[in-house]
Formats: sequence, structure tokens, C-alpha cells
Amino acid sequence: MPGQWKKTDRLIGIMSDQRFVAFILYFNRDRDYYECHEVMEELWLEEGRSSLLQGLLQAAVGLHHWDNGNRSGAVMLMNAAQDKLQGYEDVVLGLDLVDLKKNLSESLKAIARSPDTAPFRSFKLIILDEALLQTVENAGDSPASPE
Repeated sequence: MPGQWKKTDRLIGIMSDQRFVAFILYFNRDRDYYECHEVMEELWLEEGRSSLLQGLLQAAVGLHHWDNGNRSGAVMLMNAAQDKLQGYEDVVLGLDLVDLKKNLSESLKAIARSPDTAPFRSFKLIILDEALLQTVENAGDSPASPE
């Protein structure tokens, strides 16, 4: 509907924020989910505690827990991430949320099948926005630092 406000409209400027770019680099290139948490939490607090940003944050922290053997913490945070990401469009802030939710679901199923032994499985955030992809690729040659 023309003129209809979407809950992501106020977040559109985040795509060019150095911290958002750093979050993607830490997630995709470095698989440093702790640092993902550090940069995204700052952005999340600054941007009014958006459930979208919180869902991205919780997905990263869930992977951090799983990678460190805390499967119950991983399950709790990945479930929370899925809940937070529900209701958003398929592509938001240049990211493929359908793919992210699918990967979270597959990760949760893997842990459920083997709660004590499920091997960690990383995945990447799929970038569908060409400008964001270019920004991330250009920043990819340097350390993922928001400074």
C-alpha cells in the first residue's frame, strides 16, 4: 500500500553503518561470533532495540555458543532469533532472511538429533543488495573494525 510505513524503514541507513558491515565480515569471513555480538549490540542499543537487529545478534550469539560446546545456550538463542525474525520481509537490510531462518532451523534440527555431539556447522549471511555486497567486499581486505 503506497505511503504505508514498514517497521524496517527507520533502519535503512544501517546498511552503510561501519558496524553493520563489520558484523557481516565477522559473521561471514572471520566466523567470529563474539565480535559480531560486540558490534551489533552497540548498534542495536543505538537504533532503539529493533527486533530485527536483535534477531541477527541472537543468531550470531547462538552460533558462538554452539561453536563453544554450549548447545543448550545455542538452542535458546537460535530459537529466540527465529522468533525475532518472524514477520519481516524475505529480504531486509540487504540480507536474505529466508536463508538465515532456514539455516537456523537446520542448525536446531542438527542439535536436536544429537544434543550432546552435534558438530558445529557455520553458515553465511547471504547479501542480496548489490551496494551492500560491494561495501562488504571492499572492506573485506582489511580487518573487520568499525573504527
